[in-house]
Amino acid sequence: MSQTNTTSPPVSKWVRRWLIAGIIMIFFQIILGGITRITGSGLSITRWDIVSGTLPPMSEAAWHEAFDLYKQTPQYHKINYDMPLREFKFIFFWEYIHRLWARTMGFVFLFPLLYFVSKRMIPKWLGKRLVVVFLLAALVASFGWIMVASGLVNRPLVNAYKLSIHLGLAFLLLGYLYWTYLMAGDVRRVPFHTKNRKWIKALSGLVGLQIILGGIMSGMKAGMYYPSWPKMNGDWIPDVLTHTAQWTAEHIIQYDAYRLMPALIQFLHRGTGYLIFVAVVSLLIITLRSGNATEKLSVTLLFMLVFLQLLLGIYTVINCLGEIPLWLGVMHQITAILVFLLTFYLLYSSKPMKIIPKGG
Repeated sequence: MSQTNTTSPPVSKWVRRWLIAGIIMIFFQIILGGITRITGSGLSITRWDIVSGTLPPMSEAAWHEAFDLYKQTPQYHKINYDMPLREFKFIFFWEYIHRLWARTMGFVFLFPLLYFVSKRMIPKWLGKRLVVVFLLAALVASFGWIMVASGLVNRPLVNAYKLSIHLGLAFLLLGYLYWTYLMAGDVRRVPFHTKNRKWIKALSGLVGLQIILGGIMSGMKAGMYYPSWPKMNGDWIPDVLTHTAQWTAEHIIQYDAYRLMPALIQFLHRGTGYLIFVAVVSLLIITLRSGNATEKLSVTLLFMLVFLQLLLGIYTVINCLGEIPLWLGVMHQITAILVFLLTFYLLYSSKPMKIIPKGG
């Protein structure tokens, strides 16, 4: 078979637009997930009715029925025991929108795909990647319910570790689909210096780690334990981390009954944030000295996003007084998604070109 000089065979502009629509929808789904976490809305819908759950309660009697189901949860008994119906409707709204958006994504992905396949508009290499996309989406949805179920028995909140896995899988889905879009769009590879590529790989690893830590921190509401900066309630290293007696399996698993894990996760989240900032500054210095115009623009934009993310993180944590500030937390997550996507773009565009045969 003959070979092209591009990274992949041409893909229809309509297929590319479909892919970017999917990326945008996942972007907003992650944001909606963040809102449900911060508002404590994730446990407001106690059943996973894929079809019948498409419509919200349509009458006052239906609302009372949904509220009565919520009243059976540990979250209601231990935290929201005095919640009126109108406040329940508020948290129900966010979880309902989160689930409805997920269902809508399924339709947006499936029906155009069937059309494109019928018109032979999906090349073989893209078809293989789309199978992975659907499997990842199913895994994200399944783990979403596993996460919710973890908060319906005994615990008043979802398990922070399962939440971080759910969030990590969502970012993995976003990254994989974005990479697929870049391949389908035949994005021009930038001839990055070898040293720069190494920095970008290291930065990608740190960003991935930070996302997982952020998910655990959000699930534990760890920001409320140490709402201060630069020190953590007066200490650079919380004293609970230096007491070996605290490092037990019980303290790690039952994290909401002890201070060890909230302290450790916030300490690691802060430290990783500082490392990311240092890595980006180092990459920026190297790029400004030896990079081309595209490199300089991309890395400068990344620096600006990371700096903004650092400021938002600091401002969010110092305002975690009794509760996590909703819109600061949301903005912090939006910037995290943008940092993640731009890092993926740099990782892709700096990768040596691999030629895909025609017909592949």
